[in-house]
Amino acid sequence: MNEQSVSGLGMLESALGHSFRDPTLLRRALTHPSHVNEHPEESTGDNQRLEFLGDAVIDFVAAAWVYRRYAEFAEGRMTRLRAALVRTETLAGLARQVGIDEVLRLGYGEEEAGGRERDPNLCDAFEAVVGAIYLDGGIAAARAFVEPLLGPVARVTLDRAADQDAKSRLQEWSQAELKVTPRYRIVAERGPDHAKTFEAQVLLGERVVGQGSGQSKQAAEQDAAEVAWELLAWDDVTRSEGMGEHRA
Repeated sequence: MNEQSVSGLGMLESALGHSFRDPTLLRRALTHPSHVNEHPEESTGDNQRLEFLGDAVIDFVAAAWVYRRYAEFAEGRMTRLRAALVRTETLAGLARQVGIDEVLRLGYGEEEAGGRERDPNLCDAFEAVVGAIYLDGGIAAARAFVEPLLGPVARVTLDRAADQDAKSRLQEWSQAELKVTPRYRIVAERGPDHAKTFEAQVLLGERVVGQGSGQSKQAAEQDAAEVAWELLAWDDVTRSEGMGEHRA
């Protein structure tokens, strides 16, 4: 490895807050399969196995952090926040934040194709780096690196959700987690024409997950979406519908 690469790894270690006892772990975490394909003479290996491990470590660290930090959240809300914290786009952004993109080892073809900017490559590398930190320093070292990054992302995520109307929030979550778009139906109209009250239901698949009312059809749908959002019974819904849980 040349002097510039060694210097880059040293700067990255500073950003990670972890000095590797086994530097080969960090080099492997930063090695995309395309680099190995073009340099079979190297013995470092690619980052795919470390990515597998780091994915699990991040899921655990993020879930434990959300559980401790947001003690007032019900299970469904914790699940949604955790999913936002570990999604590909989020982890790719964190990779850029700590400078992983600058020292990622890519093959020439992948580099020319813009691979250094691709979210999946950066997400994989971030997960691999976390896996490497875990192997080198244990779960405490992994937590020390990951947890400080979660707070700002969580605040932005929660602020964005608060700014959305209930239908938008519900649709964003259900499409990301279940690959299902909510459907609405008006089930009742009451009162005279000049003062009608509408009742609406919102469905995920064939399951009614919320019902609300309002002075217009749109208001009734918003109320139904708000009820569904607050019920936070997503695990029961997915089990009964056989949808399963999907990671974004």
